[in-house]
Amino acid sequence: MAQLRQDVDPGEAGLDGGALERLDRHFARHVDEGHLPGYLVAVARGGRVAHLTAYGLRDVAAGLPVEPDTLWRIYSMTKPVTAVAVLLLAQEGRLSLDDRLDRHLPVFADPRVYDGGSGTGMRTRPAAGPILIRHLLTHTAGLTFGFYHRHPVDALYRESGLEYSVPPGADLAHTVEVYARMPLQFDPGTQWNYSVASNVLGRVVEVVSGQPLDAFFTERILGPLGMTDTGFHIEPEQACRLAELYRETDDGGIEPVAGLPVHGRPRFLSGSGGLVSSAYDFHRFMEMLRRGGELDGVRLLPAEAVARMTRNQLPGDAILRAFGAPVHQEPGNDGLGFGFNVSVVVDPSRTFAPSRAGTYGWTGAATTAFWIDPDRDLTVQFMSQVRPRTLKVFPELRRLVHEAVTD
Repeated sequence: MAQLRQDVDPGEAGLDGGALERLDRHFARHVDEGHLPGYLVAVARGGRVAHLTAYGLRDVAAGLPVEPDTLWRIYSMTKPVTAVAVLLLAQEGRLSLDDRLDRHLPVFADPRVYDGGSGTGMRTRPAAGPILIRHLLTHTAGLTFGFYHRHPVDALYRESGLEYSVPPGADLAHTVEVYARMPLQFDPGTQWNYSVASNVLGRVVEVVSGQPLDAFFTERILGPLGMTDTGFHIEPEQACRLAELYRETDDGGIEPVAGLPVHGRPRFLSGSGGLVSSAYDFHRFMEMLRRGGELDGVRLLPAEAVARMTRNQLPGDAILRAFGAPVHQEPGNDGLGFGFNVSVVVDPSRTFAPSRAGTYGWTGAATTAFWIDPDRDLTVQFMSQVRPRTLKVFPELRRLVHEAVTD
């Protein structure tokens, strides 16, 4: 077990120590006022950690502090790992990003698309074209989530037991078969809608590789990168380091809430949001991306594959706010494109928070986030463990980190 450590003083890395102290005070107030249980933030330049703060509690009831080796449910920060898995198989020629999905998962043959109505009166029509692997990587396949409560198709997901993406007790193979029975919300490639697509990709990885998703991740990604604290479940000796999961209450406080089962191997291996990780491990994953697919002499991907993953892949260099389904047409998506399971800054003049063009990253449902800014050779990660309702952490985090960069 390794833990993240600070390598250099902020000034040596072109960072303003005073601005970073303001960042720490800002998030400490969130903890002291009861909005967050605790947090960890790490800022690195050129791969060297120049700021590392752990504050507050990983378990409020037990009074256990956040430590550099605390384990976190990273939820949707799993998605970029799944994208790397797909790119590994593509690099080996075992699949193509332009493959039809039904080549690997025949249950997705002849998809149908929503054409009006709702419930038992819902009308569908044949899709204009097949779902491609690249549609899943870019969330343009026409799939959705059941928790949106914005469209008749997501209502059908809920009626089919998919409000939380997986029918009770189901494994990945069965869950993906249920997805395939759902109509698409739109024709593949014509809109962006954040969705269950990465679970489908996880099943594609299993079928193409002939391995369970957890075994493939460990053998091909986590093991080679030395990410020994990352996986779909924790071992008994790791349990004392796992942060408790909370949710935001109506009055802005927090209370414990159940999450995906991680004590023992889960039946459902979610390529969308199933991983537990540590700050040290995720720093190593970010470093592999920052260095163009290589870390400590181990090359996972060619540099061109990472470049493809981390640039805007939406048609015509579209922006999420304009190309997204209605639920995503919000100011926070302005100026952003989307690569393979990461958002990408396309127009910094339009982004909600200060950003540089080419910056890419993603977040997790329990207030975790990372981004990589190639222009400034900057990597940032933030870990907490609250499922928010109104709490908005990341725009302020972006602004405060931006203010700390001095060159």
